[in-house]
Amino acid sequence: MALKIVYQICCGIDVHKTFVVACIASTNNNVTTYKRHRFSTYTKGLKELSQWLCENKCRDVCMESTGKYWIPVFNILETTCKITLAHPKYVKAIRGKKTDKKDAKWIADLFKHDLVVGSFMPPQAIRQLRDLMRYRFKLTNFKSSEKNRFQNSLTVSNIQLGNVVSDTFGKSSMAIIEQLLNPASDQPLDIPSLIHGTMKKKIPELEMAVDGFITHEQAAKLRIIRQHFEDLNNRKSDLEDLILCLSLPYAEEINLILTVPSFKNIFSAITIISEIGADMDVFPTAKHLCSWAGLTPTNNESAGKKKSVRISRAGCYLKPLLVQCAIAVVKSEKHPEIRNRYLKIKKRRGHKRAIIAIARMLLTAVYMILKKKEPYNAELYKNSDVLPVSREITVDQAIALAKSQGYQILSDA
Repeated sequence: MALKIVYQICCGIDVHKTFVVACIASTNNNVTTYKRHRFSTYTKGLKELSQWLCENKCRDVCMESTGKYWIPVFNILETTCKITLAHPKYVKAIRGKKTDKKDAKWIADLFKHDLVVGSFMPPQAIRQLRDLMRYRFKLTNFKSSEKNRFQNSLTVSNIQLGNVVSDTFGKSSMAIIEQLLNPASDQPLDIPSLIHGTMKKKIPELEMAVDGFITHEQAAKLRIIRQHFEDLNNRKSDLEDLILCLSLPYAEEINLILTVPSFKNIFSAITIISEIGADMDVFPTAKHLCSWAGLTPTNNESAGKKKSVRISRAGCYLKPLLVQCAIAVVKSEKHPEIRNRYLKIKKRRGHKRAIIAIARMLLTAVYMILKKKEPYNAELYKNSDVLPVSREITVDQAIALAKSQGYQILSDA
């Protein structure tokens, strides 16, 4: 039995850095003919591609997401075509039969039978916000790296401030380091005049911590790192101002997300919007969203045996944020509906799996509040954990329930 042809006229595009290969598959009376053409990735070439598709009355296009090279193609064709962006693993050709032309034909053949799973692509405004938020994430990582380099240079010089103060980049600590790098005279370091607040109780420890020797090379390195850190901090502030301006149209959605436990920072809420968008209709259910974010176990079963069910590597920007929020909220007693569920799962599955389950719970809550435009309601989760009185369960289910509550099952024998 032949596969059903869903798209009578469609195009598969094999994307490269300097050129793309397009193949139009036209089906008439179950007979498919192909037209291939190669275009450059300059704007002129991509406009020629768009014109070529229009001339052949092709509006359905499928292409793989190759690095960043697909973005210019997507931007040009977005207004005239309906584009399905596919992960390369879903459109990979058979080994030994791979050429640029055959790859484009293979993508077209898969797509005409509707066998390609498309990736979620938010509107252009969300994509721009996503790009800025991911750049902010990179700047945060750069700042952390510079902090670590700064601390390593102090350790090499036997300046052990990190053992005494909680933040090496704090006001008192930086005042001490400034005096170490630029001594006013040969007089001993006057620590009491440089610190304030509760730090005054640690004067003896601070005096021992700064009893080291900074070479000229390490001092120059520390100045460069400190200047770079300050520059990164200033650039991050400028970027955040731009992000706040672009996020104004989504103020309602951001305020709703801020009602979810552990989402106290506005940039955390903006990160959620930039990754999943504001329109939840693109995801049929909350389970689809959690699967897209890489928070659900994978299916890997063969011959009745279940193999690894580890979560996927999807959601590399969204998942870390949700995991951080989950770790924070389970430590608090303010949200027993979440903490109790964490403890219940942890007892059976361990800490890591329980944290992933709570991260999925938070993302499900975000989905529902954006879907219904209602703030977070803890009572719904409290009620869901209460078993109905009239519920009927089997003996095996009763035994499993008793074990989950910590009871030991004894046999009659």
